[in-house]
Amino acid sequence: MKNDSLKEQYRINERIRVREVRLVGDNVETGVYPIAQALKIAEDQGMDLVEISPNAAPPVCRVIDYQKFLYQQKKRQKEQKAKSVKVVVKEIRFGPQTDDHDYNFKLKHAKGFLEEGSKVKAYVFFKGRSILFKEQGEVLLLRFANDLEDYGKVEQLPVLEGKRMIIMLTPKKGAGSSSASKQAKKPEATSKPEQKDEKKPS
Repeated sequence: MKNDSLKEQYRINERIRVREVRLVGDNVETGVYPIAQALKIAEDQGMDLVEISPNAAPPVCRVIDYQKFLYQQKKRQKEQKAKSVKVVVKEIRFGPQTDDHDYNFKLKHAKGFLEEGSKVKAYVFFKGRSILFKEQGEVLLLRFANDLEDYGKVEQLPVLEGKRMIIMLTPKKGAGSSSASKQAKKPEATSKPEQKDEKKPS
């Protein structure tokens, strides 16, 4: 399907209906040629004439094997797609008077999000008169950012937007995941149960 859509983007050979074209290619002398001559040059080389810039004056055509050209275009699109990876933003919500158990639970989730490369948007939601505790909410968010400093850096300091105070954290490259996993595995390695095989009855 993708190849079909690519094919529709480019006119080749007899489908190019203009009087003259500017030729480019590996074994071609760049210049403007009548369409009939350009087609003959491509044919003599066992190649195709592919229109790559239809809006130029005159249109630019490349002498190339069409299948090879499609492969190159597909590869380029893949590379561009890989570079423009979508950034995922995970939201974590607090109340202005979040208890330690709830805080630690959400902190653990945030570490996981940052380790997998997602941004974290943490906010304190102020309901009704709880807006009076906005300073308390700011302290909570700054504590949250501080506890995550090995995993992410602050992209935006706490800002009050309506009834929400928001902080944005972006993952640190290569930080947190490797060191944290090593630390997490250490206790398991040292606290293995004693070998009981030696005490098996004979």
